[in-house]
Amino acid sequence: MILENPLLIIILTLLLGGFLGYFLREFLAKRKAQSLDVKVKKIIEEAKKKAQEEILEAKAKAQKIIEEAQKEEKERKQLLFESEKRLQRKEEVLERKAQEQERFQRKLAEEKKEIEKIKKEIFSLKEKVLKRLEEVSKMSQEEAKKELLEMVEKNIKQDLVETMKKLEKERKEELEKKAAQIMSETIQRLSRSCVSEMTTTVVPLPNEEMKGRIIGKEGRNIRTFEKLTGVDVIIDETPEIVTLSCFDPIRREIARIALEKLIKDGRIQPARIEEKVEEAKKEVVEKIKEAGENACYEVGIYDLPKEIVFLLGRLHYRTSFGQNVLQHSIEAAHLAAMLASELGLNVEVAKKAALLHDIGKALDFEVKGDHVEIGRRVLEKYGIEKEVIEAMQAHHETYPFASPEAYIVAAAEAVSAARPGARRETLEQYLKRLQDLERIATSFEGVKKAYAIRAGREVWVFVEPSVVDDWKAYDLARRIALRIEEELKYPGEIKVVVIRETKAIEYAR
Repeated sequence: MILENPLLIIILTLLLGGFLGYFLREFLAKRKAQSLDVKVKKIIEEAKKKAQEEILEAKAKAQKIIEEAQKEEKERKQLLFESEKRLQRKEEVLERKAQEQERFQRKLAEEKKEIEKIKKEIFSLKEKVLKRLEEVSKMSQEEAKKELLEMVEKNIKQDLVETMKKLEKERKEELEKKAAQIMSETIQRLSRSCVSEMTTTVVPLPNEEMKGRIIGKEGRNIRTFEKLTGVDVIIDETPEIVTLSCFDPIRREIARIALEKLIKDGRIQPARIEEKVEEAKKEVVEKIKEAGENACYEVGIYDLPKEIVFLLGRLHYRTSFGQNVLQHSIEAAHLAAMLASELGLNVEVAKKAALLHDIGKALDFEVKGDHVEIGRRVLEKYGIEKEVIEAMQAHHETYPFASPEAYIVAAAEAVSAARPGARRETLEQYLKRLQDLERIATSFEGVKKAYAIRAGREVWVFVEPSVVDDWKAYDLARRIALRIEEELKYPGEIKVVVIRETKAIEYAR
């Protein structure tokens, strides 16, 4: 019947399912709770196990640290013990040394007392002996000494005088022989040619037509050239040459280079001449530098200031009684080095002083004073060594000979200048007259520059137009002529030409 009622079946089924579900949940919940308990217990056991392991590990580390600390403490105690033992041994050694030192001091004191005692006995014995001797000889000690010295002096005085004279004579002869040998060997070792410098330079021409182009229309080109260079241009009947005459070798060299450039260029006119003269001046400056550097290289001196080297180069264009001053200085430097080496003196000082002994001649046209004083001031200005200056300044005996090297420099300078054919007195006098002409002309106010030309028979004086007007130019020429008459001696007459020229220059841009 129940089976026939579907609703009842459904209700019974639901009730049965509910009971079964409840019991199933309860069962599953219990199982889950049991599983969680097991996990918690397992975790607790693992934590206890891990904690136990960490405790054991910490105990092991602590034990290790304690053992290491105990080991270090033991080592420290051992070190302290050894240090104490060393200190104790040192104290024992010092104590022994102090005892030995004390014994040594006592021994010294005893020996000193013994020596003093012996000295007193010797002194007493000496007094007794001297007293006895005085009694026997019936003379005092001083009288006996005096009589003995007089007797000895009387016996050997003549022998001493004769011996000293003999030694002095032999020594003097030996020194003279040695000096002559050193000088002759030195001169023989240095063999240089001696060629006197000339005051003219010959410039070859490609053809005779070039002479007319050099002269220019109404002499305009040659006048411009002579004015800019200060050189006398001589054009005569000698074929295909032009002669440049001037006492100043630097001016003559500038003129030669400029004229050769103009001849090569072919365009000869005042503006071109001015341009080539400026180019030539720059070339000569470079040649001067090169000459100074070559001189230093030849002599073997490499520490000179560049200003001094340049002044040395200028000496290449300077003559002294016809002898080239730079060649003379180089030769003197070689001679001085050889002499100093032979005599065991300072070779570097002697060589440098000899090379620079005439450095003042590079400026004596421009600076007042003799060349020795000028050179001394120049070397002091550029920090040259004091011993070098002292050695060079005495070569004309203007200053005292302050060192053996000063005598060497004077000797080397004299040997170089005294070579046969090295110098000519008449040429030097001629050059001095030309220099004096220019010096007198430039001493007047308003004079810009002055050139002595025509072998000193003519002086060209260029003046500042703003300072000297036309009327003053005539008066200046007269005053210069009168001054020349008063101060110079010369044959014939000297023509004074005062040139006043105004040049206006502007540039179109």
